[in-house]
Amino acid sequence: MDTKEFDEIRPYHDEELPQIFEELIEDPAFRDAAAVVMPGVPFEAVAQKMRGCKTKLDFQKAFCYDLLWQLAGKYTDGLSMECSANDSSKAYTYVSNHRDIILDSGFLSILLIDKGLDTVEIAIGDNLLIYPWISKLVRVNKSFIVQRALTMRQMLESSARMSRYMHYTIGEKQQSIWIAQREGRAKDSNDRTQDSILKMLAMGGEGEIIDRLMAMNIAPLAISYEYDSCDFLKAQEYQLKRDVEGYKKTTQDDLINMQMGLFGYKGRVHFQVATCLNDELAQVDRSLPKTELFALVSEMIDRRIHSNYRLYPVNYVAHDLLHQTEAYVSEYSLEEKQQFEVYLTAQLSKIQIPNKDEAFLREKLLVMYANPLINYLAAKH
Repeated sequence: MDTKEFDEIRPYHDEELPQIFEELIEDPAFRDAAAVVMPGVPFEAVAQKMRGCKTKLDFQKAFCYDLLWQLAGKYTDGLSMECSANDSSKAYTYVSNHRDIILDSGFLSILLIDKGLDTVEIAIGDNLLIYPWISKLVRVNKSFIVQRALTMRQMLESSARMSRYMHYTIGEKQQSIWIAQREGRAKDSNDRTQDSILKMLAMGGEGEIIDRLMAMNIAPLAISYEYDSCDFLKAQEYQLKRDVEGYKKTTQDDLINMQMGLFGYKGRVHFQVATCLNDELAQVDRSLPKTELFALVSEMIDRRIHSNYRLYPVNYVAHDLLHQTEAYVSEYSLEEKQQFEVYLTAQLSKIQIPNKDEAFLREKLLVMYANPLINYLAAKH
């Protein structure tokens, strides 16, 4: 198979790393970033350590692993994963809900390492590759690029190429992949798989649509953060979209979201891998129209994600505050309720925009924390 068509989007091959490391080492912006992330470490020591990495996994273990566990130690109250539902010798496409720009896939990889498993290749939108050094670094970190700002025709060609790459990665390289269930994060935590993600996956491979999806070994992944450190930024975005005609996030906004996601408090964080979708896909009526077929598979993924959430007292408190009931009062203490109300007030105080609509913003925050519970209950019924 000729894999040259993937060169523009794929992670670097291990033999390309020495050249890329030298380019990064020479980049002043990368040096500045390294100084922020590793304060007090001389850059020469960083450069020497990079040059000692022979593979992408070496690099991840030498740099990303410790950094991510440090972040988890500092900004979470514990990071856990359950992934025993599937065969550990197989490569899977982890399709997950999307909460944090960097940490969803980052935490997944370090949790897999601790289970004795390989890290994942990561689908990342090119809108986040703000500087040349970020572009290089993510491809060293096993990311492949999802091209976004394209014409309709270019988008089709790009999606087809990415699908072929993902089929090649699962089938030939036997390498697991992480991809979000939708483009961008669900601002209201109402996690729904976009049919377009599945249509893209079904562009590559061979056979009927179901055969192509089964070849990807889709394993839905539920990620549950007790607290979303970007919650106030998401609420703020809702009001700006409501009040400012044609409002669009800037590159600077993306950077602020990345920074807050990394260095904001998250409480407890749990990753729950559901069973591979193939058992259910095998039962699907293949004669269904395409649109119905994709909608049905999206619902399957959603149901497995929703039913595998780990719920926290904040989810029950938010539901009761939102609906002004005490339906779930048995799921939290008075102290936990008061703590969450203090937290809400603190998050709201961080929002500094003209004509700040406190009631609207508070409701948006409550909806974010109530939706996982609402979806969990619906999936269980």
